[in-house]
Amino acid sequence: MSVLGNTALRFDDEQAMLLDYARNFCAAKGIDTARQHLETPQEFAPELWDEIVAMGWLGIGLPEDLGGSGLGIGAAVPVLESMGRVLMGTPLLSTLLASQLLLRGDKTAATEILVAIASGEAATVAQLESEDWLSRREQTQLTSEGHLTGEKRLVMDAQSSRWFVVTAQREGIPVLAVVDAKDLESGAIRPRQLIDNTHRAGDVVFEGVTPRLVIEGEPVASALRDYRLLGALLVAAENTGAAAACLDTIVEYLKTRKQFGKLIGSYQALKHPAVDILNDVDSSRSFIYHAATLVTDEPLQADGQIACHMAKAQATDTLKYAGDRAVQFHGGMGFTWDCDAQLFVRRAQWAQQQFGDAAYHRQCLATLLLDA
Repeated sequence: MSVLGNTALRFDDEQAMLLDYARNFCAAKGIDTARQHLETPQEFAPELWDEIVAMGWLGIGLPEDLGGSGLGIGAAVPVLESMGRVLMGTPLLSTLLASQLLLRGDKTAATEILVAIASGEAATVAQLESEDWLSRREQTQLTSEGHLTGEKRLVMDAQSSRWFVVTAQREGIPVLAVVDAKDLESGAIRPRQLIDNTHRAGDVVFEGVTPRLVIEGEPVASALRDYRLLGALLVAAENTGAAAACLDTIVEYLKTRKQFGKLIGSYQALKHPAVDILNDVDSSRSFIYHAATLVTDEPLQADGQIACHMAKAQATDTLKYAGDRAVQFHGGMGFTWDCDAQLFVRRAQWAQQQFGDAAYHRQCLATLLLDA
């Protein structure tokens, strides 16, 4: 199996229209929208979420009979790329992934909740039990009486979500337990401070909570694998947009800042890294849209898995390098809170850990491509 055997890259009219609309919408909001909420309890304004709901973005990956658009989860890539350009933080990413996990786990059983999500109720997946995204340890249990016991770490958008899809085990078998935030005890959610404050997370205690829905059976393991791969892809899409915006910030500075009587953009030591970032952004964009072409509502096949791994590995390294260069080129100002370069490098540090870093995904690629 080799990715050279599948180089499909489809960008149809619907995706182009969605990308144009999403870019215009996000550009009109600008990066100041993220800045306004860097030190507030929520990373977004309620009216912004209402606009996102009205545009139908929560239902992008859901079929029409559940209130979605039926475009497939691949259509979320241009939206997340556009949001990444302005570091727009909302529960959209976590909600899309939670709905995919439910859809792939048991669409019929989760119908009512999926309809609620499509109509505007935020959701998230509570998976981690340590700070290590690669840990597969599962200590959260669903007892024979139907109660959860355990605590989850770094749950994305925990404070903003109505629904929690909790990974757990019942008698050694993986299950998905869907919890309504209204059933949590007071103080069950403890906010966590992240390096990137345009995204939020919290630790959540589920001790003694009775889920509204339990999904079990053979599809759960496959759904969890696809959730991790799709999570890597959508974070890669955000990274690609952020890296492109970071490059714009770099170029604008190189064109205006003078040193020793010359524009600093005239020095090859700064030109060459800028060109490297441009090439890396183009590569990242090719990878994310290749993956978007291959992912479907069905369990991901080998080509789709390879594409998601490649997208995350490339986009992670691209944003890390772009953020690092942006701070360096801006000098001392790049380390200040008021400089956008600081926000991009913080997003890079956060994003590289989400759903595995570049080294992890390349290790996965070695297994898939080389049967290592």
